[in-house]
Amino acid sequence: MQNSEAMALSAALLAVAGELTQRIHDGVEARGFEGLRPAHGFAFARLAPDGATVTELAAHLGVTKQAASQLVDEIVRKGYAERRPHPDDARARLVVLTEQGWACTRAAEEAAAEAVRPWVEVLGEREVRGLREWLGRIASSGPIKPIW
Repeated sequence: MQNSEAMALSAALLAVAGELTQRIHDGVEARGFEGLRPAHGFAFARLAPDGATVTELAAHLGVTKQAASQLVDEIVRKGYAERRPHPDDARARLVVLTEQGWACTRAAEEAAAEAVRPWVEVLGEREVRGLREWLGRIASSGPIKPIW
């Protein structure tokens, strides 16, 4: 692959990622969840399964523990998450989503489905499924860095 082709591919992927993030964020706001940033959504994705410590969240987001702690303070203050005692570590606190946080997560899932629906219209369902598989094969399993 030529350098110019690699740059064009990189630019296209970044443009799609940015647009997708914005469309999901707009969809969440349209469903009544205000005062959030895309970084909150990336945090919710890590908290959704079983909660996480601030350290685990920081690793997931690729930020410092201090930045993750500030983000947790914010979503706790807004009612989207709460701190609980960690079941396995008396020194740690587990951050879990509240019912409002779960409702916001479901709204983001709906917004994501809405956001990719036009892709199916352009590419077809089979191609979009293939795209998901291809991206899954090459995507880094490292932290998601919400830098926008």
